[in-house]
Amino acid sequence: MKMKIEIWNHPSAPPYVEKVAYTSDQDNKDDWALVRRPDRGDTWVVHLHGHGSTGDQIYTRVDLRELWLSHYLQLGLGILSPNLRGNAWMCPEAVADLHRLLRMIRREYGARTFCFASGSMGGAGNLIYAINHPQDVALMVALCPVTDMASFHEWCCIHPGGVRNEIRGAIESAYGGFPDQVPKRYAENSVVRHAHKLTMPLFLSHATGDDIIPVEQSRNLQQRLSHASNVTYVEIEGGNHDSPLHGSGMLKWLDQNVQRQNRELKQIVNSERIVDPNRAESASNDQGSRNNVLYV
Repeated sequence: MKMKIEIWNHPSAPPYVEKVAYTSDQDNKDDWALVRRPDRGDTWVVHLHGHGSTGDQIYTRVDLRELWLSHYLQLGLGILSPNLRGNAWMCPEAVADLHRLLRMIRREYGARTFCFASGSMGGAGNLIYAINHPQDVALMVALCPVTDMASFHEWCCIHPGGVRNEIRGAIESAYGGFPDQVPKRYAENSVVRHAHKLTMPLFLSHATGDDIIPVEQSRNLQQRLSHASNVTYVEIEGGNHDSPLHGSGMLKWLDQNVQRQNRELKQIVNSERIVDPNRAESASNDQGSRNNVLYV
């Protein structure tokens, strides 16, 4: 993955945000992501944007900037906000691009832990990425998400109009056709089908009044995970598509779980203080790809 890193200056953004421009290994598509180093520690949040937005959403959308971004900064988290092919709905190529981006963040910025927090298309992206690469996801917030792309596409066909038409078209474009035309691509990214892979702490929320992504998408996943102790599900009566972004209690959940993750990580680091000299020398010779990793 070819990359170019430069400072990103925007009046709505905090200082020290960088723009990473890159070319995908999948199809030579040019894309970009915004990166801000953590103020402390090596825990990062991956924030995926919603449909119709781009990788700068966390900085330019007022409600998310004032509520979510400020919270990320208070927690001292690093922030990765990728554009990820625009309205790609975490198609297989987007999954591969994000996997390479996380590898780059580890290598270039010393990241150790990734938390995922997003809503709508971003929430769907969190879940889809997690079933493909669960080892990359320490914990996850998925608000008003799609959990099965094929059934959601069918729902959009049955309930046409407005943004639903745009979303259906974007899904068809990203996945290469209707579900019956490319069933494998849709099946591989069905979160409901692969729900057993979601073993990380998961906060899931949806409003019953959501007319863009129906609440049944979250209910179906919650039912698959009903016996799992790692899942918190909050269903908001009435409301709309954006209700979980503001009133689900996810920020409190995120606080508690990030703090717990940091305590556990600190214990691991403390247990690795005795380093084998030979491995330490090897690590020092390869700091470009092994930042903040101790070898015992």
